[in-house]
Amino acid sequence: MANLNLVQAINLALIQEMEKNPDIVLLGEDIGVNGGVFRVTEGLQKRFGEKRVFDTPLAESGIIGLSIGLAMGGLHPVPEIQFEGFLGPAYDQICSHAARMRSRTRGAFTVPMTIRIPVGGGIHAPELHSDSPEAIYAHTPGLKVVMPSSPYDAKGLLVSALRDPDPVLFFEPKRIYRAFREEVPEDEYTLPIGKARTVCEGTDLTIVSWGASVVQCMQAIEKSSRSIELIDLRTIYPFDMDAVAQSVSKTGRCVVVHEAPLTCGFGSEIAARIMERCFLQLEAPVQRVAGFDTTMPYYKLELDYLPDAHRVTRAIHDCLAF
Repeated sequence: MANLNLVQAINLALIQEMEKNPDIVLLGEDIGVNGGVFRVTEGLQKRFGEKRVFDTPLAESGIIGLSIGLAMGGLHPVPEIQFEGFLGPAYDQICSHAARMRSRTRGAFTVPMTIRIPVGGGIHAPELHSDSPEAIYAHTPGLKVVMPSSPYDAKGLLVSALRDPDPVLFFEPKRIYRAFREEVPEDEYTLPIGKARTVCEGTDLTIVSWGASVVQCMQAIEKSSRSIELIDLRTIYPFDMDAVAQSVSKTGRCVVVHEAPLTCGFGSEIAARIMERCFLQLEAPVQRVAGFDTTMPYYKLELDYLPDAHRVTRAIHDCLAF
């Protein structure tokens, strides 16, 4: 076992899969010589050469367009979009082409591609560097959307993404890149895409979350005297509704927590599914703790925007008091 942070776990997964699969190539802005803005790909160009790890121009549409062509030609590209806010210029390539190619060609062509994307706020970054757009891409058929909350999960889920025959958006919560370490097996292992993790078990209330918000949920749970179950989705799409329904049917109450804005955030889908699956077991309306329906503010107000343990605790209290 190695004691790794999120950056190191992702780096290790890339190394091991690149050694095993010569078809994996990495591309993106500054990922080669500099090892990426967060140093996730540090040392990989020196290890695997410039033909497998290479820098690109600052052109997200071109990065994804090139990656689609490489994937259709038999490789497994791993493009990095430097910050989630830069996905906009690549939206057409991702949603109109990568996501639809299998359907459009009736299976003649597939796009095995893993798009790595630092996501979320909490690092005092400027505009277009702190958003959480996972719901947009979960709404697009043909894409898988993954967001780990720990180094162990990051490595196992990334290996699964790198072996997937279809495009996967792998969102990496930048707030927890180096926030903590945990034991991560140095040997190969995978975690299935679409399977949630029960972080802690409880009987009074269920919290559903993903990404960096899982950490704030744990802080709230540690301060609570009630028995609270925490479900980490790990995968936004496809997501493990069975795990959510099983937990909510047991506890009768649910709070959903995410960084993205409240309106049309993925918590809305979870709340609707809970109403469909668990209506007769519910003891209170589903509560949502989310970002506000505004542009992510600059650093002075950034932490006021993001859900924190205090806001989660308040939602727990309101749900239990109903």
